[in-house]
Amino acid sequence: MSTEQHVVIVGAGVIGLLTAFNLAKSGAKVTVLDRQLVGKEASWAGGGIVSPLYPWRYNPAVTALAHWSQDFYPQLADELFGRTGLDPEVHVTGLYWLDLDDEAQALAWAQQQGRPLSQVAVAEVYRRVPPLGPGFTSAIHMAGVANVRNPRLVRALRAALERLPNVTLREHCAVRGFVHKQGRIAGVITEAGELSADQVVLTAGAWSGELLATLGIDLPVAPVKGQMILFKCAEDFLPAMVLARTRYAIPRRDGHVLVGSTLEHRGFDKTPTEQALASLRASAVDLLPALADAETVGHWAGLRPGSPEGIPFIGSVAAYPGLWLNCGHYRNGLVLAPASCQLLADLMLGHSPIVDPAPYAP
Repeated sequence: MSTEQHVVIVGAGVIGLLTAFNLAKSGAKVTVLDRQLVGKEASWAGGGIVSPLYPWRYNPAVTALAHWSQDFYPQLADELFGRTGLDPEVHVTGLYWLDLDDEAQALAWAQQQGRPLSQVAVAEVYRRVPPLGPGFTSAIHMAGVANVRNPRLVRALRAALERLPNVTLREHCAVRGFVHKQGRIAGVITEAGELSADQVVLTAGAWSGELLATLGIDLPVAPVKGQMILFKCAEDFLPAMVLARTRYAIPRRDGHVLVGSTLEHRGFDKTPTEQALASLRASAVDLLPALADAETVGHWAGLRPGSPEGIPFIGSVAAYPGLWLNCGHYRNGLVLAPASCQLLADLMLGHSPIVDPAPYAP
């Protein structure tokens, strides 16, 4: 596509906002639409660990995007801070996995991939992470793993886009379908009427499959509910991220500690439940006993865009010229966002792609 074209992006989560940022910097005119407020779905609700929870268990297609993004996140945070004065807080803490059943597989994967994952004596973990609960017997550690303060990342991306004259953000503008003219997609149908475009990019997260169904496309992207709990602790309470028994704790710089998350197939229901809250509290106290007396700041639910093997769909839809996808990131939207959005921009602008695009082709 030429950089003078008008691109409409459907969905204003991190994937949509960063896609818009990349395309707008190239000179394209970009309009971003969202059914509600910018960044208030999965991008706001997630934990923000800049790594898949168990990277060795994923398809190499996910690994390729994750590695690129992990290396790029500090640069992205610096650029956004320089443009807006808002810090996404890419907080490098490292990550400990405790009592894994597939520890040997994880270490073998790390050696093959050249990632800094190593076995650590559990006594050393207790020395480095004093609030850790008793009874853990083995550990591995990856240095350099960061977490990003995802609500602040959203705010920084929004502010950066609002400073670009060729970008328009439209909230409370639900898309109901696509304009199909002369064999190609030529815009979108919103509640306020049609909006013409030279190219349309679908970044609607868990809602992407429903929108594509209006074209008769059966995209295997479906909502998967996840619930989180947030505690307020002292700033130095938890020095590193820890993960055990499928639950994790993430420290923020100001002492907030996130504990998550559940994995529920409940359609588009985002209602937080008492059952999940009790389960999350039990996991939190098991992992970090002092959280039993910590202030609970919040409990919420979000919808992940579930997809087969967690491999996102990135690229053009062959049957509908003018339509592009960047969706289906499942549990790793924040992890994969920088690479996914750069790859899509490369494909749309005709640049050499950062990774082989074939595994993500819709």
